[in-house]
Amino acid sequence: MTITDIDRLHVLMALMTGDEKHSPAATSTLDALWVLYDRVLQVSPETVAEPGRDRFLLSKGHGPMAYYAVLAAKGFFPEELLTGFGAYDSPLGHHPDRTLVPGAEIGSGSLGHGLPIAVGTALGLRAQGLAQPRVWVLIGDAELDEGSNHEAIAYAGPAGLERLHTLVIDNSSATYGWRGGIASRFEAAGWSAETVDGRDHDALYAAFTAPHPGRPRAVVARVEPKNA
Repeated sequence: MTITDIDRLHVLMALMTGDEKHSPAATSTLDALWVLYDRVLQVSPETVAEPGRDRFLLSKGHGPMAYYAVLAAKGFFPEELLTGFGAYDSPLGHHPDRTLVPGAEIGSGSLGHGLPIAVGTALGLRAQGLAQPRVWVLIGDAELDEGSNHEAIAYAGPAGLERLHTLVIDNSSATYGWRGGIASRFEAAGWSAETVDGRDHDALYAAFTAPHPGRPRAVVARVEPKNA
């Protein structure tokens, strides 16, 4: 990604103003989101309704500005909508609404439900015989304090959901953590897992595209601490 690209994304994010922006929650995801949408995900405004598309689920929905900026940059909706962020008559709410935001697969904001939904989505695609679409879900490290995520992790490994990918943004927000690091939690449940620098685009791309036959994949993207 060139400096022009990243500057453009920051300009788009700056168009979204107002209170309760959860800016750290958003900026922590910006690089990983861009690498996914620019280099990995097989989905576009033209294919957003096709059964064979990749699915991206934003579970970390309480800080959606980076998500909105990336969707706008990729043409899912006009950039002009960003200036109305959070307004009463804007489709771009403080939590994404899948019925209002073009490109959004789920409504999100309440922590802990995105990964279970992603597991269900992967199972549904498998049941339909759709072997190509990949399912990606972005969660925050603090979401791993939620028991629903531990149940999803424990199920997905033995189920061999290799089309399932979890991106964990680690900005040191979790209350409890995991001995040995977040990646070891996934590995203990039979996942392929890797920890990378969440600002290094080449490292992110390599981790996102690494082969993991027969196993779901988790990428832990470490960024600066939330309160730094």
